[in-house]
Amino acid sequence: MTRAIKNDKDHIISILTKSFDTNQSVNYIVLQGHKREERIAALMDYSFELCFLFGDVWLSDDRSACALVMYPHRKRITLRSIILDIRLIWQAIGLQNIKRAIDRENKIKAKQTKDPMAYLWFIGVDPQFQQQGRGSRLMADLIADAREKGTSFFLETSTPENIPWYERFNFKIYEQLDLSYILYFLKQ
Repeated sequence: MTRAIKNDKDHIISILTKSFDTNQSVNYIVLQGHKREERIAALMDYSFELCFLFGDVWLSDDRSACALVMYPHRKRITLRSIILDIRLIWQAIGLQNIKRAIDRENKIKAKQTKDPMAYLWFIGVDPQFQQQGRGSRLMADLIADAREKGTSFFLETSTPENIPWYERFNFKIYEQLDLSYILYFLKQ
């Protein structure tokens, strides 16, 4: 895997937008309607920018898969992060969903560890290359990187069908949250 650069942003947003089009958790947070796909892309843009500031953005060597990893213990409130939050509200969440988004985020944070961690925010494979082991190779590299950094590895999924895949990498469910869908919390 290779560390992404700013010029990779559009490519990564494209992969993640396609990969998370039907994801319950993503669709819970973004305003629905005829601009839903644009709003998902705006969420992915926001996530890319925050991980670029306070985490890592990775591409598989063949550029067909990507991952956004956040280190919450490194996150700081900066002018840039405030601007990103405002853009997220305006472009993806909508003013009417702010309370819902904040409530969701607070419930999630209450279930996460306060210890330093690597948090896999998003991992996606371009749909035309899925089921070929590309995501698995990227996940193995991400785990190795987290180990090298000495951090525990955490993630959440709202897709129960993905749990066996995560379990193959020794992730275990440690918590669940009911948000009109079940959000599973996993750690390695």
